[in-house]
Amino acid sequence: MLKIELTEEKTQPVLSIRATTNLEALPQVIGESYMKIMAYLQELGEEMVFAPFTAYHNLDMQNLDVEMGFPVAKLLPEKDTIKAREIPAGKVVSAMYKGPYSGMEQPYSEMAAWIKENGYTPAGVSYEYYFNSPQDVPETELLTKIVMPII
Repeated sequence: MLKIELTEEKTQPVLSIRATTNLEALPQVIGESYMKIMAYLQELGEEMVFAPFTAYHNLDMQNLDVEMGFPVAKLLPEKDTIKAREIPAGKVVSAMYKGPYSGMEQPYSEMAAWIKENGYTPAGVSYEYYFNSPQDVPETELLTKIVMPII
Protein backbone atom coordinates (compact mmCIF):
# COMPACT_ATOMS: atom_id res chain seq x y z
CA MET A 1 0.00 0.00 0.00
CA LEU A 2 1.31 3.39 -1.02
CA LYS A 3 1.66 6.03 1.73
CA ILE A 4 0.27 9.23 0.19
CA GLU A 5 0.97 12.56 1.87
CA LEU A 6 -0.62 15.98 1.40
CA THR A 7 1.74 18.90 2.03
CA GLU A 8 2.13 22.60 1.32
CA GLU A 9 5.43 23.24 -0.47
CA LYS A 10 7.48 26.44 -0.70
CA THR A 11 8.86 27.81 -3.94
CA GLN A 12 11.98 25.84 -4.95
CA PRO A 13 14.72 27.32 -7.20
CA VAL A 14 16.11 24.81 -9.73
CA LEU A 15 18.53 24.51 -12.61
CA SER A 16 16.98 22.43 -15.38
CA ILE A 17 17.08 21.37 -19.01
CA ARG A 18 13.83 20.86 -20.92
CA ALA A 19 13.69 18.43 -23.84
CA THR A 20 11.34 16.48 -26.07
CA THR A 21 12.02 12.76 -26.48
CA ASN A 22 10.35 9.37 -26.67
CA LEU A 23 10.17 6.79 -23.89
CA GLU A 24 12.97 4.63 -25.36
CA ALA A 25 15.48 7.52 -25.40
CA LEU A 26 14.38 8.97 -22.04
CA PRO A 27 17.09 7.34 -19.84
CA GLN A 28 19.83 8.69 -22.13
CA VAL A 29 18.29 12.19 -22.22
CA ILE A 30 17.97 12.21 -18.42
CA GLY A 31 21.57 11.02 -17.95
CA GLU A 32 23.06 13.56 -20.38
CA SER A 33 21.04 16.40 -18.85
CA TYR A 34 22.10 15.50 -15.30
CA MET A 35 25.78 15.36 -16.39
CA LYS A 36 25.56 18.84 -17.99
CA ILE A 37 23.88 20.34 -14.92
CA MET A 38 26.32 18.65 -12.50
CA ALA A 39 29.30 19.99 -14.47
CA TYR A 40 27.78 23.49 -14.43
CA LEU A 41 27.08 23.33 -10.67
CA GLN A 42 30.75 22.39 -10.11
CA GLU A 43 31.80 25.30 -12.33
CA LEU A 44 29.68 27.65 -10.17
CA GLY A 45 30.87 26.06 -6.91
CA GLU A 46 27.23 25.29 -6.01
CA GLU A 47 25.50 22.09 -4.91
CA MET A 48 22.02 20.64 -5.24
CA VAL A 49 19.91 20.83 -2.06
CA PHE A 50 17.64 17.85 -2.77
CA ALA A 51 17.44 14.83 -5.08
CA PRO A 52 17.54 15.34 -8.87
CA PHE A 53 14.17 15.31 -10.61
CA THR A 54 12.43 14.78 -13.90
CA ALA A 55 9.24 16.78 -14.50
CA TYR A 56 6.68 15.45 -16.96
CA HIS A 57 4.91 18.25 -18.81
CA ASN A 58 2.85 15.68 -20.75
CA LEU A 59 2.42 11.90 -20.85
CA ASP A 60 2.70 11.32 -24.63
CA MET A 61 5.20 8.44 -24.60
CA GLN A 62 6.31 9.06 -28.20
CA ASN A 63 6.67 12.84 -27.77
CA LEU A 64 7.48 13.40 -24.10
CA ASP A 65 7.98 16.98 -22.93
CA VAL A 66 10.31 16.49 -19.97
CA GLU A 67 12.45 18.67 -17.76
CA MET A 68 15.44 17.32 -15.85
CA GLY A 69 16.87 19.34 -13.00
CA PHE A 70 18.40 19.84 -9.59
CA PRO A 71 16.91 21.83 -6.72
CA VAL A 72 19.37 24.55 -5.64
CA ALA A 73 19.59 27.02 -2.73
CA LYS A 74 18.94 30.15 -4.83
CA LEU A 75 18.31 31.20 -8.42
CA LEU A 76 21.56 30.79 -10.34
CA PRO A 77 22.70 32.20 -13.71
CA GLU A 78 21.61 30.33 -16.84
CA LYS A 79 24.01 28.80 -19.35
CA ASP A 80 23.15 27.51 -22.84
CA THR A 81 20.30 24.96 -22.45
CA ILE A 82 20.49 25.08 -18.63
CA LYS A 83 17.69 27.30 -17.34
CA ALA A 84 17.09 28.79 -13.90
CA ARG A 85 13.50 28.70 -12.72
CA GLU A 86 11.34 27.99 -9.70
CA ILE A 87 8.99 25.14 -8.95
CA PRO A 88 5.93 27.07 -7.73
CA ALA A 89 4.70 26.93 -4.14
CA GLY A 90 1.43 25.17 -3.41
CA LYS A 91 -0.36 22.04 -2.27
CA VAL A 92 1.07 18.74 -3.44
CA VAL A 93 0.35 15.07 -3.02
CA SER A 94 3.45 12.89 -2.78
CA ALA A 95 4.42 9.27 -2.29
CA MET A 96 7.66 7.33 -2.06
CA TYR A 97 7.79 4.43 -4.51
CA LYS A 98 10.29 1.59 -4.22
CA GLY A 99 10.83 -0.58 -7.27
CA PRO A 100 11.57 -0.56 -10.99
CA TYR A 101 10.69 2.46 -13.12
CA SER A 102 8.61 0.12 -15.30
CA GLY A 103 6.22 -0.36 -12.35
CA MET A 104 5.45 3.31 -11.75
CA GLU A 105 2.05 3.24 -13.41
CA GLN A 106 0.54 1.73 -10.23
CA PRO A 107 1.61 4.49 -7.80
CA TYR A 108 0.48 7.13 -10.31
CA SER A 109 -2.94 5.42 -10.53
CA GLU A 110 -3.24 5.17 -6.74
CA MET A 111 -2.30 8.84 -6.35
CA ALA A 112 -4.78 9.94 -9.04
CA ALA A 113 -7.54 7.98 -7.28
CA TRP A 114 -6.59 9.52 -3.90
CA ILE A 115 -6.69 13.02 -5.40
CA LYS A 116 -10.15 12.41 -6.87
CA GLU A 117 -11.53 10.70 -3.72
CA ASN A 118 -10.37 13.61 -1.56
CA GLY A 119 -11.94 16.29 -3.73
CA TYR A 120 -8.78 17.72 -5.28
CA THR A 121 -7.80 18.29 -8.91
CA PRO A 122 -4.34 17.65 -10.41
CA ALA A 123 -2.72 20.99 -11.26
CA GLY A 124 0.10 20.89 -13.72
CA VAL A 125 3.37 19.07 -13.86
CA SER A 126 4.21 15.79 -12.07
CA TYR A 127 7.71 15.45 -10.63
CA GLU A 128 9.80 12.37 -9.92
CA TYR A 129 12.72 12.79 -7.51
CA TYR A 130 15.36 10.06 -7.74
CA PHE A 131 17.16 9.06 -4.54
CA ASN A 132 19.38 6.46 -6.22
CA SER A 133 20.01 5.12 -9.71
CA PRO A 134 19.98 1.83 -11.64
CA GLN A 135 23.80 2.13 -11.84
CA ASP A 136 24.03 1.96 -8.02
CA VAL A 137 21.29 -0.43 -6.86
CA PRO A 138 19.13 -3.30 -8.22
CA GLU A 139 15.86 -2.17 -9.87
CA THR A 140 13.87 -3.51 -6.91
CA GLU A 141 15.71 -1.05 -4.62
CA LEU A 142 15.14 2.12 -6.67
CA LEU A 143 13.61 4.93 -4.58
CA THR A 144 11.50 7.55 -6.37
CA LYS A 145 9.40 10.28 -4.76
CA ILE A 146 6.43 11.16 -6.97
CA VAL A 147 5.04 14.67 -6.43
CA MET A 148 1.80 15.93 -8.01
CA PRO A 149 0.61 19.53 -7.54
CA ILE A 150 -3.12 19.84 -6.76
CA ILE A 151 -5.81 22.45 -6.30
